[in-house]
Amino acid sequence: MNGTITELKRNIKACTLCEADLPFPAKPIFSFSAISKILIVGQAPGIKVHESGTPWNDASGDRLREWMQVSKEQFYNTKYFSIVPMGFCYPGKGKSGDLPPRPECAEKWMSPILEKLPKRQLTLLIGQYAQGWFLKSRKKPTLTETVKNWKLYLPEYFVLPHPSPRNNIWLKKNPWFEKKLVPQLGKRITEYLS
Repeated sequence: MNGTITELKRNIKACTLCEADLPFPAKPIFSFSAISKILIVGQAPGIKVHESGTPWNDASGDRLREWMQVSKEQFYNTKYFSIVPMGFCYPGKGKSGDLPPRPECAEKWMSPILEKLPKRQLTLLIGQYAQGWFLKSRKKPTLTETVKNWKLYLPEYFVLPHPSPRNNIWLKKNPWFEKKLVPQLGKRITEYLS
């Protein structure tokens, strides 16, 4: 799938591949640039992000920026960060939170996007879907084990749990995450931004 990055973005914006399975018309939300050094791969937009059209524009995004030690201005500057979820559109509500990202997105678009990010040096893999797609068999049986073994995936990947308020219980049960991993994440990101 050759062509320019502009064409690729236009094609993604026009994508309706899984629209029949979505609660609202397709509204792909992403942000990427050929000059970004860091790629942030999350799950899929939540309802607030769907409404605003801005990735990570919610409580999860606030916590993620806190973990990364970056301002909103830095976070949304594609000179530094590309933001590509596993699913580009809001998937709808499930029994315990939002439904998983639709698989069609990553299958169709992730490889062409990665080809357009030649300066990428670090990828943040947020949540089990991103970790599964990128790490394949290197992923551990559970998200907790994968995140506990975060050093195995460096320097290419930083593995994180989802920063959603729904994960407060996980964060309480795993205090090592904010004590050990988060400071290292902030340090690494600061190095790339300087």
